Amino acid sequence: MLKQAHAISEELIEWRRDFHMHPETGFDVFRTAGIVADELEKMGYRVKRGVGKTGVVAEIGDGGKVVAIRADMDALPIFEQNETDYVSKNEGKMHACGHDSHTAMALGAARILAQEKLNGRVRFLFQPCEETADDEGKSGAQRMFAEGAVDGVDYVIAQHVDPTSPVGTIAMSEGPSGGGVETWSATIIGKGGHGAYPHTTVDPYVLLAHVIIAINSIVSRRLDPFEPSAISIGVINGGFAENVIPDRVTMKGTIRFTSLEVQKQIREELKRAFEIVKALGGDYELNIVFGGMPLINDKHVSEVIRNVGRDLLGEGNVHEMHKSLGAEDFPEFLKNAPGAMYTLGTKIEGREVYELHHPKFDLDERALPVGTAVLAETALRFLKS
Repeated sequence: MLKQAHAISEELIEWRRDFHMHPETGFDVFRTAGIVADELEKMGYRVKRGVGKTGVVAEIGDGGKVVAIRADMDALPIFEQNETDYVSKNEGKMHACGHDSHTAMALGAARILAQEKLNGRVRFLFQPCEETADDEGKSGAQRMFAEGAVDGVDYVIAQHVDPTSPVGTIAMSEGPSGGGVETWSATIIGKGGHGAYPHTTVDPYVLLAHVIIAINSIVSRRLDPFEPSAISIGVINGGFAENVIPDRVTMKGTIRFTSLEVQKQIREELKRAFEIVKALGGDYELNIVFGGMPLINDKHVSEVIRNVGRDLLGEGNVHEMHKSLGAEDFPEFLKNAPGAMYTLGTKIEGREVYELHHPKFDLDERALPVGTAVLAETALRFLKS
């Protein structure tokens, strides 16, 4: 499988660089999705366009089990700072999270699998809008799931580039491996007045100070320390003049969790934190919006991916994945079928490491056939088992 993937390295690089030069954000991935759909049709896939607004679903094979491979296609609203032949031509947009390579490697796996005699079906899910959501708060995976993209699927796999790990390695973990996410916004309501007469006001900043302490005590004092979670404040706005105490302050933040029980508890504790302002003479409005499920890698799927990695890359090149509370919408596809996401080493040796979402992010393209081979071989093994 590695030999087959290396044989199409030039094509993988060409695809990846083309997508990198023409990044598209959110659901506006019309050019990218069009190229993907055209290529898949040439390979003999049964292709559906416009799934989840601009996603592409393609299937090949007949009967038997169905293995799905997901790749995200969208870029980020970032001004690229690299100096390469394939630098972004769309100012203010950049593939700073490796989705250009995810798309290229999935196309490579599709090319290889189209030439195999399959004992079942492989379905590719090329997804828009992983990095954000639409006006209704729905991401690309949520939209595609709602339109039946994974109906009848038995297993789902995906990969994500890792710029900190060497080329030729993958990392895999089972169980909770990524955070679920919710966003919250609040308004603390006091009574405004002159800055020289604070005793005539209910200062919303004082109320805010108590709320901040309460929020930052939730994880350390109210939750089980063995349950990964985080609550962060990202935005605070209030006031308009140095000598005026405003009547309100607005806030926004994020919640991360790996357990639905903890998610529920955090919601309750966050409301309790804001109740403090009522005891101090103020009031509040709080809104919590669900963003996405945590990534829970299935044990069996994880083990199959590990075995593929050991066989293709060697025992020493399969590592334990670094777990974090960073959010991904891939878990949306795992609602009806077991699945897992692994990370692929793409570190550029001899160059400073720039993490995901950095304007100088880039990757070593020698990793492209590695990721392609792992995707294709994993799909085959599930169909053969």
